[in-house]
Amino acid sequence: MHMKAIAYNIDPKEKEWLVLANYKKHDITIIANSLTLDTVNFAAGKEALIVFNRDLIDAPIIEGLKNLGVKYIASSTYGYDHIDLNAAKSAGLKIANIPFKDGEALANMHQVIANLDNWAAGNCVGKACLCQRDCAIKIKS
Repeated sequence: MHMKAIAYNIDPKEKEWLVLANYKKHDITIIANSLTLDTVNFAAGKEALIVFNRDLIDAPIIEGLKNLGVKYIASSTYGYDHIDLNAAKSAGLKIANIPFKDGEALANMHQVIANLDNWAAGNCVGKACLCQRDCAIKIKS
């Protein structure tokens, strides 16, 4: 199973790590632009958004993503205060982060890909889950 994903605001080194971690598993479109209301339309036809560099994912962006068919947001960071989790809950989007602090960059990208893998298989992302709802299938690990 693979997902169609889009990654915004990615620098060349992060792109290299993402490509290595993905190893041609998921169909990832890479965009240098930041995610804004002017660039959100590039996500049309994608199932997942990969967030880099703490782009602000606020309610209007989330609504735009939902309207384009995006169902998942995978952050490449441990911190997630740049994502409006309540707006994501209202829109029905699933959110994941890197659930360990100060991981090395390649390990972080492997976690991003693991999150996509789990979602593609219909599974919960376990400790990486930031969804603001109770989930009966949430993995205890």
